[in-house]
Amino acid sequence: MKRTSLLAILLISLAFISVFAQTKSINIDPQPKEYWWGGAVSLGSSMPFEKETKGFDLEYQNLNNQVVPLLISNKGRFLWADKPFKFQITKENSIEVDSKYEELRLETEGNTLRSAYLAASKLHFPPNPILPDSLFFLKPQYNTWIELMYNQNQEDILKYAKAIVDNDFPTGVLMIDDNWQRYYGNYDFRAEKFPDPKAMVKQLHDMGFKVMLWICPFKSSDSPEYRELSAKGYLIKEKATKSPAIISWWNGKSACLDLTNPDAKAYFVGKLKKMQQDYGIDGFKFDAGDNEFYRMDRLASFDSSALSVDHTMAWAKIGLEFPFNEYRSGWKMGNQPLVQRLGDKAYSWRAMQMLIPDMLASGLLGYAYTFPDMIGGGNFATFLNIKENEFNQKLIVRSAQVHVLMPMMQFSVAPWRILDQEHLEITKNMTKLHEKFGAYILDLAKYSSKTGEPIVRHLEYEFPNQGFETCKDQFMLGDNFLVAPVITEEDSRLVKLPKGRWKDDLGKIHKGGKTIKIDVPLKRLPYFEKI
Repeated sequence: MKRTSLLAILLISLAFISVFAQTKSINIDPQPKEYWWGGAVSLGSSMPFEKETKGFDLEYQNLNNQVVPLLISNKGRFLWADKPFKFQITKENSIEVDSKYEELRLETEGNTLRSAYLAASKLHFPPNPILPDSLFFLKPQYNTWIELMYNQNQEDILKYAKAIVDNDFPTGVLMIDDNWQRYYGNYDFRAEKFPDPKAMVKQLHDMGFKVMLWICPFKSSDSPEYRELSAKGYLIKEKATKSPAIISWWNGKSACLDLTNPDAKAYFVGKLKKMQQDYGIDGFKFDAGDNEFYRMDRLASFDSSALSVDHTMAWAKIGLEFPFNEYRSGWKMGNQPLVQRLGDKAYSWRAMQMLIPDMLASGLLGYAYTFPDMIGGGNFATFLNIKENEFNQKLIVRSAQVHVLMPMMQFSVAPWRILDQEHLEITKNMTKLHEKFGAYILDLAKYSSKTGEPIVRHLEYEFPNQGFETCKDQFMLGDNFLVAPVITEEDSRLVKLPKGRWKDDLGKIHKGGKTIKIDVPLKRLPYFEKI
């Protein structure tokens, strides 16, 4: 009996040692002509990874966008982890991946980017048959941020909406951005700025808009809501003091809801749904939630095992309660019915050139329902101190053209304010083109909800082994349309066509398998339909 017990203890000890002897690091050496994507949407313009990079930590970095623990190659190989890892590209173009939490394992399915992606999706973020509201795909969106910034108010919001209608732009979703509320964590409109918010929302509805409100998980300290939530234990705490933590973010320092607590989640969802009942709000733009805010080395939450990214995911799951939603930060949650946007881009040509590769990365990480930030850029700082007659009108038009045949398009800076009649007419025609493609885009979204396939696809995904691995200025909309916007000041560009026959937007037939040079006057968005 004693001998048996000793043997059992020995076997358990050996198993324990074995578990901790398992590698939590892996070095991925590329095969011939193998390229890799993944990890973070904001690194899209660096994908496929070809140059040495600094280490990127999925636990505490996101560069203002979604992160996903997936690396994926065009030779059918992929790496998935349940928890965050660090990775970097070495001088030798290898990928070093390190995890504090789990053994890492490289998997293979087929020998293409598509086969690897679909295998990873099936295993780790399978399709969800539910979609965000169809209006997102069918009509443009409008956000009041660039026009009003922190001066959100009823009068100017209605003027903005009226200008959309008066200038014959299609009505769609209208988002009221930050600073409509009295303070963070309060769910009342600022009375001095919004004398009758219920009437405002009704008027917007009557004009043909759905209305969304900006919202965040932060709570202003020294407020009645803060004291209530603190007493209920609904706020993230400092580990050392067990008192509510004050977290630094871009709008100062605030307490933060602990959404790993089911009661705190129910409280928050209840507040949002009450706003819907009281004011007729259709949904919410869920900002913040970035993993970098949740430094769990010093913070404590209801779920004592929660990592920073678990708080990001808890924030994202709130959106599942609302068909009208929008997110910028994320952890996993691929193929869920959540609208994603790229992080705030500057008002510049260089920033515009990042849109396509970032969108391609977003699709390869499971976020099919994504749009490429706001037309012209969402970084308000780059719009400051620009006089109306100093706007680069061509940049705004070309930016709109990048958005048109994406799953969604969103305006913020008002084109009717900064463009002359010629440029305004071109931009308006782009919105009409998006409407024309709306049914096709919605069909792609429905298909994605069944299969997990991206809506915006890398050409290497659709046409493997034809030399498209590093193509960053063209994309496929589904499997039928190749889109090649102009993203420079030039009025011409090179287009690389896959094998086959292609009909361009002017009706001309092209034989594929070659690169062509085309003239692209400002009014033209080049796209090619596969015959």
